[in-house]
Amino acid sequence: MAVAISFVLLPLAFLTLLTPLKAATFTIVNKCSYTVWAAAVPSGGGNRLNSGQTWTINVPAGTTGGRVWARTGCSFDASGNGHCQTGDCGGKLSCTAYGSPPNTLAEFSLNQYQNLDFFDISDIDGYNVGLDFSPVNPSGSCHGIRCAANIIGQCPAKLKAPGGCNNACTVFKTDEYCCNSGSCGPTNYSRFFKRLCPDAYSYPKDDATSTFTCPGGTNYRVTFCPPKTKQFI
Repeated sequence: MAVAISFVLLPLAFLTLLTPLKAATFTIVNKCSYTVWAAAVPSGGGNRLNSGQTWTINVPAGTTGGRVWARTGCSFDASGNGHCQTGDCGGKLSCTAYGSPPNTLAEFSLNQYQNLDFFDISDIDGYNVGLDFSPVNPSGSCHGIRCAANIIGQCPAKLKAPGGCNNACTVFKTDEYCCNSGSCGPTNYSRFFKRLCPDAYSYPKDDATSTFTCPGGTNYRVTFCPPKTKQFI
């Protein structure tokens, strides 16, 4: 009897495996008092967001290496060519490449190990705009993260950049800060970022306190310049 049941269940298992995974919806909100040019790769491209505006994109299941970020100080012509002071992606309004530092990053890979989404906020490319990265419906360990401190106002002199604050790797390009050999540890510069934004990556080996998960199929909200009091809305 057990064998008969297993043959009945086997096609059901294959049907489950063949069921397509649903794309995740990312709602990108600009709560800054100024215009930003949102960027999203590999899905989305880019979009101008005036203060209070929202942009929604659908990200295919299984996407890896995803990023969302804000660009500031941009000017584009009618063909979508131009330049941004921070986060510029090759002078294009619709990004197909990662942005130039400094830029605060919302990073994600969807439907990975045990069908979990892995997501983080990163200051490894520096900081230009405060960021909140949250599941639309948080529950238990699936919760939002935030980096919205006054990093630019407190930025160490050697890391200051027009419109933002660079990470030490961008400025010094040494193994101590970039972890090219894989053996580096925290530095005074990375501790500066970590103290102000404990949720965010402060240097490349900062995984233990900076990577978060939600079940695959979760929808997310990325908010630029979030309110100081953390709210899930």
